[in-house]
Amino acid sequence: MSFEILRFDHVQLAMPAGREADAEAFYSGLLGLTRRPKPEPMASRGGCWFEAGPVAVHLGVEEDFRPARKAHPALVVRDLSALEAALRAAGVEVRPNPDAAAGSGAYVDDPFGNRIELIAEG
Repeated sequence: MSFEILRFDHVQLAMPAGREADAEAFYSGLLGLTRRPKPEPMASRGGCWFEAGPVAVHLGVEEDFRPARKAHPALVVRDLSALEAALRAAGVEVRPNPDAAAGSGAYVDDPFGNRIELIAEG
């Protein structure tokens, strides 16, 4: 083979129209990702992009929105217990990942019901 897939560039999730402030509160305010401006013509369609280092999450508006309940991004987190505590303090339900070693993984839902997996670094 003469080609090689190198890495993910980003993950895209769907969101309902007009909820960019909720996305920013969750992805920037709670998860610590930085909101990045979307280029035109995509910006006029709504949604928002977030990133931190090599991690990029794009949220695109979907007219007939349905949350991703099975498909999901998995984020590796340094000090997962601190993030879990911050999420709980903000009223976000943190569910243990039954398939992960004790204390090494959890699930949360973004404000739109999309499942996000959190994995402890290490």
